[in-house]
Amino acid sequence: MPETESGVQVMEFVLSLDAATATLETAGGKGAALSELARAGLPVPAGFHVTTAAYQEFITATGVADRIRAELTAASGPDDGGRTDAGTGTDEAPDTHAGAGARIRALFEEGPLPSALEQAVSKAYAELGDGARTVAVRSSATAEDLPDLSFAGQQDTYLNITGERALLAAVRRCWASLWTDRALAYRARAGIAHEDVSLAVVVQELVAADAAGVMFTVDPLGGRADRLVINAAWGLGEAVVSGLVTPDTLVVDRAGLVVVEEHVAAKEVMTVPTADGTAEWPVPADLREAPVLTPAEAGELARLGLVIEELYGEPRDVEWARESGSFRILQARPVTTVAAPRPEVWNDSTGTDSLWTSANLGEAVPDVMTPATWSFVKAFMGDVMVGASLEGRPMYGNIGGRFYMNLSVTATLAAAFGQGRKFARANELVFGRLPEGMTIPLLPASRPRVWRETIGEAFAVMSRIRANGKQLPTFLEEAPERCEELRARVAAAATAGELSALWEAEVAPYFRRCCHMLQAATRQGGDSLVKVRGTLESLVGEADADLMTTGLGDEGQLASMGPLLGLERLARGETDRDTYTRTYGHRGPHEFEVSLPRPAEDARWLDRQLAALGTVEEDADLRLARQTTARTAAWDRLATAHPRRVAGLRKAVDAWAAAARLREAARTEVARVFWLLRTFVLRAGEVSGAGEELFFLSREEILAVLGGDRTPLAALPARRAAYEGYRALPTYPTLIRGAFDPHTWAADPNRRADLFDAQDTTPATDTVAGSPASGGVMEGIARVVVTVEEGEAIRPGEILVTTVTNIGWTPLFTRIAAIVTDVGANLSHASIVARELGIPAVVGCGNATTRIRTGDRIRVDGGRGTVDVLEPASAAPEPA
Repeated sequence: MPETESGVQVMEFVLSLDAATATLETAGGKGAALSELARAGLPVPAGFHVTTAAYQEFITATGVADRIRAELTAASGPDDGGRTDAGTGTDEAPDTHAGAGARIRALFEEGPLPSALEQAVSKAYAELGDGARTVAVRSSATAEDLPDLSFAGQQDTYLNITGERALLAAVRRCWASLWTDRALAYRARAGIAHEDVSLAVVVQELVAADAAGVMFTVDPLGGRADRLVINAAWGLGEAVVSGLVTPDTLVVDRAGLVVVEEHVAAKEVMTVPTADGTAEWPVPADLREAPVLTPAEAGELARLGLVIEELYGEPRDVEWARESGSFRILQARPVTTVAAPRPEVWNDSTGTDSLWTSANLGEAVPDVMTPATWSFVKAFMGDVMVGASLEGRPMYGNIGGRFYMNLSVTATLAAAFGQGRKFARANELVFGRLPEGMTIPLLPASRPRVWRETIGEAFAVMSRIRANGKQLPTFLEEAPERCEELRARVAAAATAGELSALWEAEVAPYFRRCCHMLQAATRQGGDSLVKVRGTLESLVGEADADLMTTGLGDEGQLASMGPLLGLERLARGETDRDTYTRTYGHRGPHEFEVSLPRPAEDARWLDRQLAALGTVEEDADLRLARQTTARTAAWDRLATAHPRRVAGLRKAVDAWAAAARLREAARTEVARVFWLLRTFVLRAGEVSGAGEELFFLSREEILAVLGGDRTPLAALPARRAAYEGYRALPTYPTLIRGAFDPHTWAADPNRRADLFDAQDTTPATDTVAGSPASGGVMEGIARVVVTVEEGEAIRPGEILVTTVTNIGWTPLFTRIAAIVTDVGANLSHASIVARELGIPAVVGCGNATTRIRTGDRIRVDGGRGTVDVLEPASAAPEPA
């Protein structure tokens, strides 16, 4: 550092890339690592550091530092000095500064750069020479690339920057990225005070890479010291780092520097430089499935990796690029014995203005899905949905591990075929009412184009539905025994080859047949439900229409009621435990998540159910009898008011009821086949030696592992990290419009639990209201639970408040006085079972579990769809 005449040291604004003074404090984590690599003679692109002193000079000289402190103090209150739970080190630490982030970032666009600082950066840039004037500009924070905190991806990088003015602007943007909502939230969770972090910027000549990727100098699966793992893709490395592309994976033996395993992926996109920076372009067809690296190149990369590891004395995660046949090292992060995984990004909401909903779907699959489950769900949906992708936008998607339907695709299809009005009514019944003023954005697809893309498929599907509809009764009769026989054979498969052959010949075809049969069952009766509901409501109102469409509840009719009625029969000695388990042991709250056990796999499951049943004062039979009386009275009122309509409407209701019974019976067999799929994955893990880690692979990858290809296992750390990260978040809003980032949403203290609209940030109200699902008014003490396991604590007569229910929750319904859910619609599980038992229900509230607390005394009006807090929990008497 230079000294003034008085001997006081002054930190430099710019350092050469290989400067010995480029430390964590002066150049940030990324810059310090690059400096070490450059000094060691490794092929690092030429460049320089804009130091933390430059950042501090800017915020001090311009007054930005004082304004940042003011914003942080205003956001978090005057007593904590701008900290957000600093020092707690827990993931639960809330971030109260997210709203201040945008205002702070705007400060970096104001005012001129200090003259000395601007001159120093301009001089260093000019010294790179004319041949290296296109640069990459990367943020390098002082809390980054540390052994215990990576902060990877929290600050910004700008590629393909040319010209002094553009460079200075990019430096400002890097500084501002220290204050993104995401970085604020990350520091809050890590317990790092915001004012303790500074930022440097690394400026390097841009490598005109034709290929790039990541290399781990230790096997990331188990820390094997004898192997290195290389990921490679076409273009710049951003597509690999951000998870936009599945790269090739090469495993290199450490001793011989030879490739011992190789998996060539289908690489769909690549990052390329453009006049405005970078963009993602499709990979040319002839390169998509071509290997990026030759074995000799992989060996050379591995050699560089070993040099880097020796330099630091520990394993490293290395980013590399290839230009004109030569390799450049872009970054080297510390890792422990197992490489710190970069979580995969599971998010189909990005890049489109679509309206997504999890209603109905969130009931069937309420969990964050493992990759194995998602691959089976995709196979199911791809088989049964017409127009599964339109204008390149999927009809269904995975948003942060949760299952969503793209209403923009379905609404566009309906509009193209002149079914817009009918779709709106059906959509309300299935997915719930849209908030007032919200519309479904349609895709920019012309009617003729939609017809061309879907009409042929639609005719083929309708033909298949008609054929399968005729076979449905026979299938439903034979399915339980057939599925159990297959499950036993899968569990007994002795070798990987035997299991693979069984999958191809019998399990996969049977799975597909079950999908097609459910498709046929859901189409029985056509749009009779929409018609009959509309007619009944117009004649007798919603309350009587609800009553007149119940009566499906005895065990031989409606599968949703089966577990409850069967349990009561078991308690009365009218059936035995084995029969009950064979009939209902595959039905539960997590029946479509293959990584989780079925109820029948728990030896104490039935005992707990029977014990809970013993606390019920009024069983299901009594409730059903009362509903029968009320239903008869409703039909009598119709007969009095409209005597000529009764016969026709009874026939229509009976047709709808028969279709509903078929749909539920087929769904129970699909749930049973998902137990078969779970058994298959478990057995695949046993015969391959990979164990339950296979739940984090897709079905195609599982089959590859069974075939002896171990390379898919390289994805496990990133998959597990993604799964655990998403599972730690609150349940996302039922409705999502536009690009939605689950982690950013969860970090926002003002987030809405009912709706996310990228174009509208209107805050949620405290009012709890939803779809009127089952009539009646009930006052009582609320019990807020998240899982069915927590639901075992419900006391008789309490009002259940939860996110969503499914068949696994049915045995709880005779213990509750009413039910309120965040997710649901008129045809959701909670609505159907509540109507059958005469329990008031309001569903699809979105915010019930965040606005109501256990112990609150509330009033539920199932006819109006409202929920009122009469007395807060702090004042309400403790339930007896």
